[in-house]
Amino acid sequence: MKFTTQLIFSLFLVLIMVTLVQAQPGLPSAPSQAPIDGGLSLLAAAGGAYAIKKLRDKKNREEDNIDL
Repeated sequence: MKFTTQLIFSLFLVLIMVTLVQAQPGLPSAPSQAPIDGGLSLLAAAGGAYAIKKLRDKKNREEDNIDL
């Protein structure tokens, strides 16, 4: 009697485990895309303007050092 109860319990446990293992989630959905709007363009333009200013300042300092 004890063996039969253990056998039934073991089969029940195996059937539950098989169901849990096979219950895999589906494929993930496509990621939401980040919009590239005017803010990124303004940031790029500001960075370019800052780089040009730095290059002009460096050129002016080099010219000032030559005159000394």
